[in-house]
Amino acid sequence: MARPIWNGAINFGLVTVPVELYGATEDHTISFRQFERGTADRIRYKRVNERTGKEVAYSDIVKGAEIGGGDYVIIEPEELDAIAPGRSRTIDISTFVDIDEIDPIHYQKTYWLAPAKEEYARAYSLLLQAMRKSNRAGVATFVMRGKEYLTVVRAGEELLILTTMLFAEDLRDPAKELKSMPEIAPARGKELDMAISLIESMSEEWKPEEYSDTYTQRVEQLIEDKKEGREVVTEEAPSEPTKVVDLFEALSKSVESRKKRREESPEPEADLAGLTKAELDKLARDLDVKGRSKLNRDELEKAVKAAQGAGARPRRAS
Repeated sequence: MARPIWNGAINFGLVTVPVELYGATEDHTISFRQFERGTADRIRYKRVNERTGKEVAYSDIVKGAEIGGGDYVIIEPEELDAIAPGRSRTIDISTFVDIDEIDPIHYQKTYWLAPAKEEYARAYSLLLQAMRKSNRAGVATFVMRGKEYLTVVRAGEELLILTTMLFAEDLRDPAKELKSMPEIAPARGKELDMAISLIESMSEEWKPEEYSDTYTQRVEQLIEDKKEGREVVTEEAPSEPTKVVDLFEALSKSVESRKKRREESPEPEADLAGLTKAELDKLARDLDVKGRSKLNRDELEKAVKAAQGAGARPRRAS
């Protein structure tokens, strides 16, 4: 069982809910050691005093802020805690916003928030359900491991979710970072229509479980192949950039390819027995089932199954 990486409380208005913070993500990147080429000698890094050349223990390391001229102000950990007493133990929600208004560019890392004890479950559940029903998320700040974070707290399926965010000043101005900003040329009518058709033909319901880290899998295969002395299989080179004169033709071929692929691989029917009445109603609406509003759940399931069997395809939003 995982241990919380932080514990404290959520404050919103005059309500305080003790919570624990758990990591919601994990890194599957393969970790490599460093060696000197041509040898089996490991490369190691040490914390060394640049004056004495001796290694220094973590417990003897303090922070120093440069103030110019090669001079530093030394800061002890206790001094950092003292300037913001209690800040490292509270998530203070300052406002609630519509979750759709937040630009994803601000998002950093996601965590689970759980009630610290069963006795706090009622207040916790109330906050979760209220945010879910209102489609609102709480914007808050808190301090963890000596750093202040701007966060958004939102309702998940069963838990509150906290995502750390970048402050506005952390975002770079693209006009200052790029050599030049791209000139957005007006799209030609036929090309734009064909590009939209391609997007529509490639549009599907978001299913995160269908995606995996294929690069890590290839690295693992590379390691295994070299271990067993097998020939290393290389991938094809990246595609060449599409020439402007070939743009419409490339779009047209892409659309036709997608249509052919869909015809050859019909969409599998959903497991209707596990769907709620609301989910069946949405599916019936997409399939344009007539009289669906008057049907009970079992009748909806039969109507949807019949529509799917007849080859009806969900309508796409325009």
